Amino acid sequence: MTVITLGPEGTFSHELALRLGCEPVILEPTIHSIFAGVAAGRGDGIVPIENSEAGGVGETLDGLTKYPLSITAEMYMPIHHSLASLVPLEKIRVIYAHPQTHEQCSGWIEQWREVPVIHTSSNASSAIEAKKTPNAGAILSVSAAAIYHIPVIVEHVENNPENTTRFVRISQTSVPDCRAGKCSILIDTDTDRAGLLYDLLGVFARKKINLTRIESRPSKRGMGKYVFFLDYAVSGCTDEALRELKEITTVRNLGCYPEIRVPP
Repeated sequence: MTVITLGPEGTFSHELALRLGCEPVILEPTIHSIFAGVAAGRGDGIVPIENSEAGGVGETLDGLTKYPLSITAEMYMPIHHSLASLVPLEKIRVIYAHPQTHEQCSGWIEQWREVPVIHTSSNASSAIEAKKTPNAGAILSVSAAAIYHIPVIVEHVENNPENTTRFVRISQTSVPDCRAGKCSILIDTDTDRAGLLYDLLGVFARKKINLTRIESRPSKRGMGKYVFFLDYAVSGCTDEALRELKEITTVRNLGCYPEIRVPP
């Protein structure tokens, strides 16, 4: 099965695809281009959707809003970052890091506050920029440092040793899977009234359905207008809850799916 994921070679997304045995793997420069590729029928996509330290990935949430695609699996991968450079720590004058990486390593970066941080599109891009910039460092994975031949000078610079990123597989169509343990929906409210969110969440409470995640995202239709992403555990009352929700607001089913275990 062809998989499209974030490149260049050496990103955590690319590492995950290799661990899962995906072949062939198409590397795209942005999450947006991954969604576009899946929508065009070039393959399934693997994208990060949230991190235990930095929260939701805006580009992925926006992609789920824009494209009529389905989530067909989720994967959890421990994320460990290192500082790599061609020069010793005391000679580093600039650090390259992806914005999410910056958030996940903010504690260590604060210790090096006199060194400016330049954001990049991926951890692999950080490696590429660090190699061609004098006295530069990059925050990335050990495997990416090895791919781009940059020595690791400080390991485990993530804020939390339990740092984990949740990835999802996106596909053109949703295929029923008896192993599905979680479902995701997108709620796009077309009204703004007191108690609306209470009414929406109350549907799940009355049906005793466990909500595992709720996140808002700007709808891009003006200030104060949001869409809501909800994940919930599969139960026998799922269909009833969705019918009740659709009487209140606009609901799009993003799919019910299993967790795929990530090999070490």
